[in-house]
Amino acid sequence: MTDVAFIGLGAMGIAMARNIVEGGHTVVGFDTSEAAMEQHVANGGVSAPSATEAVRGAKIIITMLPIGAVVQTVLLGPPGAVENIDAGAIVIDMSTIHPSETDDIRDGLKAHDVRMIDAPVGRTSVQAETGTLLIMAGGDSADIEEVRPVLECMGDLIIDCGGPGMGSRMKITNNLMTTVLNVLTAEVLTLGEATGLDRDLAIEVMSGTAAGLGHMSTTYPAKVLKDDLTPAFMIDLARKDLGIAIEMAEKTGVPLALAENADTVYADAQSAGRGAEDWTAIYAMMREKQIS
Repeated sequence: MTDVAFIGLGAMGIAMARNIVEGGHTVVGFDTSEAAMEQHVANGGVSAPSATEAVRGAKIIITMLPIGAVVQTVLLGPPGAVENIDAGAIVIDMSTIHPSETDDIRDGLKAHDVRMIDAPVGRTSVQAETGTLLIMAGGDSADIEEVRPVLECMGDLIIDCGGPGMGSRMKITNNLMTTVLNVLTAEVLTLGEATGLDRDLAIEVMSGTAAGLGHMSTTYPAKVLKDDLTPAFMIDLARKDLGIAIEMAEKTGVPLALAENADTVYADAQSAGRGAEDWTAIYAMMREKQIS
């Protein structure tokens, strides 16, 4: 089967490499952690003394590393593993790094006739263990198809994100939403408890509304994504309700930093004459500002 080099055997990488081994592939691994290397060998993998040695003869090289600077150093050096990568091989960087770093790494590899796919992952270490990650692949479609059998050892949903660098951009965009929603969720539950609501009951209620179901799967497809801004719920009313929540928070001593920032955006929409439009018009307003 395909010879694979896997560099970065951390909490995610060790399970991902094991699943590739279990898929019938030879996986030569490297990590700076001796314990991780021992575990990789116990999982059926082969160890290498360095990243530059791990890549020798590999048709596919996977990197799963913490930051872009490390990916750049490991691959491009000095000393760079790219010097030992065969021309025509494919590097799959599955790290979560800045898209500009992804672009720079791709250019550096291309100078050595090495192809690259940026393929960061969604979901968590739990899905890494079970081989059910969501993989956001950026690269030439033909290259993605070539490595699909290896990607499918690690994930059950492989998404072609539309060209080189788009996997990296998709991951950062996704993580923007999840990381900010994490703070908003904490603010909302804290306010609910401060006003006497039962937390579990609040979660049950919000799980049945756009609060928990998400605007991308509820309000946006019904309105702004169809270029329909006739109000199902007006911006004026949304800001009125937001103002009540902020007032409640002030009285109970709950900090609502995100809510206060959102109030500024809703105020901008009202100033732009959008108060009677559907609340999803916030997206239309932001797109207009970006275009202008």
